[in-house]
Amino acid sequence: MDYESVFKQSLEYFKGDTLAAAVFAKKYALTDNSGNILEATPDDMHRRMAKEFARIEKKYPNPLLAEEIYQLFKGFGFVVPQGSPMAGIGNPYQIQSLSNCFVIDSPADSYGGILKTDQELVQIAKRRGGIGFDISTIRPKGLTTANAARTTDGIEVFMDRYSNSCREVAQGGRRGALMLTISVHHPQIRDFVKIKRDLARVTGANISVRLTDEFLNAVSDKEQFELRFPVEPDADHIISEMIDADALWHDIIESAHTCAEPGLLFWDNVKRNSPADIYADEGFATTSTNPCGEIVLSPYDSCRLMLINLRSFIKDPYSDIAAFDFEKMAGVVQKAQRLMDDLIDLEVEQVDEIITKIESDPEMVQVKRIELDLWRNIRDRAIKGRRTGLGVTAVGDTLAALGVKYGSDKSIRLVESIYRCLAINAYRSSCIMARERGAFPVHDHDKEVNHPFLRRIWEVAPDIEEMSEAHGRRNIALTTTAPAGSVSTLTQTTSGIEPAYLLRYTRRRKVTDDEEFDFVDDVGDKWKEYEVNHPGFQTWMNITGKSNVEESPYYGACSNDIDWVQKVNVQAAAQRWICHAISNTTNVPEDTDIETVKDIYTTAWKKGCKGVTVYRENCRSGVLVKKKFRQHHAPQRPPALFCHIHHATIKGEAWTILVGLMEDRPYEIIGGLSSFVEIPRKYRSGKLIKNPRKTMNSKYDLAFGENGNEIILKDVVALFANPNATAFTRTISLGLRHGAPIQYVVEQLQKDRDADLFSFSKVVARVLKNYIENGTKANGFKACPECSSESAFIYIEGCVTCSACGWSKCG
Repeated sequence: MDYESVFKQSLEYFKGDTLAAAVFAKKYALTDNSGNILEATPDDMHRRMAKEFARIEKKYPNPLLAEEIYQLFKGFGFVVPQGSPMAGIGNPYQIQSLSNCFVIDSPADSYGGILKTDQELVQIAKRRGGIGFDISTIRPKGLTTANAARTTDGIEVFMDRYSNSCREVAQGGRRGALMLTISVHHPQIRDFVKIKRDLARVTGANISVRLTDEFLNAVSDKEQFELRFPVEPDADHIISEMIDADALWHDIIESAHTCAEPGLLFWDNVKRNSPADIYADEGFATTSTNPCGEIVLSPYDSCRLMLINLRSFIKDPYSDIAAFDFEKMAGVVQKAQRLMDDLIDLEVEQVDEIITKIESDPEMVQVKRIELDLWRNIRDRAIKGRRTGLGVTAVGDTLAALGVKYGSDKSIRLVESIYRCLAINAYRSSCIMARERGAFPVHDHDKEVNHPFLRRIWEVAPDIEEMSEAHGRRNIALTTTAPAGSVSTLTQTTSGIEPAYLLRYTRRRKVTDDEEFDFVDDVGDKWKEYEVNHPGFQTWMNITGKSNVEESPYYGACSNDIDWVQKVNVQAAAQRWICHAISNTTNVPEDTDIETVKDIYTTAWKKGCKGVTVYRENCRSGVLVKKKFRQHHAPQRPPALFCHIHHATIKGEAWTILVGLMEDRPYEIIGGLSSFVEIPRKYRSGKLIKNPRKTMNSKYDLAFGENGNEIILKDVVALFANPNATAFTRTISLGLRHGAPIQYVVEQLQKDRDADLFSFSKVVARVLKNYIENGTKANGFKACPECSSESAFIYIEGCVTCSACGWSKCG
């Protein structure tokens, strides 16, 4: 089948949702090596996956049957494998990992170590995995090295290297995903947090800072703290410097406020509450996180993601008797955790195929060694820990369907109840599987007895502790909340723990080079745009027959409506029952100040969150937007436009400059030799011409006038002595129409030092100066030659003047 045929059938499946149909056909429908699509709708995909899961289930006692598994997947109703599993399970045409995300070892502090990490990054990215690693091990700038360079360049050059490697692996329009983290104690922490203010740098990676309690307590207490290398507190430090903690905190938050990065990871919250860190001695010490921050991992460990669609557990949604079916959810979660464990077996099969392929490749053993070792390490961690990533999606829609406002105290209590149900039943299922299938190989109950997260679960479900002590647990860590991303398009729900973003919006989907596109972003990726209603809002309208946004349960509860304190409280309530982390963005208005952003992060840390990202509206472009690509649209030229007439002499020749005005501001500028401009006698002594109109015959290009009297610009080709002047004034007019500040235009025109006083550019600049409002700040002038005052220049009557002493550039 070709794309058009699949899209048409999927469009019917999704009831006219063009974006969902396109996402399935492009990303997840099984495709052979010739580009033929073999699945017409997601139903075919769900059958494919159910068959493979059932094959694994038959290896163990009490297996789930293929039809039962299919019913869980059907219509994206209850259980939704994410991304890589959907594309890879049962796919005989492509050898790829089923893991969504990986963490690899921090680079050794040498060129060999840095390049080894670079190759591991590329090898994972080409198999469709997202990668994260910590760069705190790279020595700071300026330290001596034992090579020809003699000193190190520090972290920045290697951040660029890793970012570029991630971007170059992208194929078929798919872009790699990378997370770079660093300890707040690293001596180059300021360089790290500021690097992405340059929009051309590190465009292929997300960045996050690992904040310690040591640092955050120093901030709270207004104390100094230690920058050090190595960053571990008990290491033999070759650099140690005490600095003001609060000043560094301001720098970190200023960057987060400016461009939504870096994200912040509360590292001691992570380490304290991650069960896998109990087994640090066995290689499971957490060192970094995946690109979206929801899976904290140890080196060479990976995670597969699966979602529970919460929307399916609501009885009588969007009604006065709506209720959440916790009993039904409990049963689905237990089955989903079984499928998560099956997914590890499926992944090991895939990794074995990858290893076999690498071994059979014709390259020399020396070339293949790093790639082989990488996948052997990944295989080892998968078997020893059997880590899973079971999460939920549609939290926002679930609350709305129950008539609960997202961010209310009631919503916080309900979210915690839902996440408690997830945790208890996932862990209960894992312990049942340990009894039937065996515990993860390094499990030791005695090591776990005082762990705060596990203790929380055991206190509300003592049977789980009893099973853990008797039989162990099948999986080292189990739960998360990932951003559903394109999967939420398929489920037609809100994403992960997030509320509805907007009820009506434009959405962008990244496209390949051969597809039509609407928008190219600042790093060259192409996007298609779709105008949509949020599906949950549409469902509410269908059920209630209403259409007024203010009457809906979503009103006042979209991303930009929710009070940030309550958003953090929602995340903290969920985090209490999640053993990995939660991908969550706190949206704040564009005018939110830096101090408020500080408060958000501080509150999240104190509430026990493991990480959080704050997005200030319009601080950078994103996938979901309120309107199409942010442009300054020029107001349409009206049928009547006032015009000022200016006369000038340029190198002995008379010129006429016409400035068209809109709302007393220059809208366009046209200039030409006066011999080619006719001005009716009644206007020659005046400045104002009203009611212009454009002639449509070939003789004249443009005409202004009133009552039949016209100022006519004749033959536009011959109008200008310099043929470039046409493009010159059109370009200036374009800037004016799109809102460029007049003083900026003037200052740019005056920067041509080679132009004489009577050049066309200088004359146009002098004309436009008349329209600069007195008191407007002048840029580009450093110190007054009279009084040496700096940055004190303003425009007065079109002339740059020192506001301190009155000196004027015009003399």
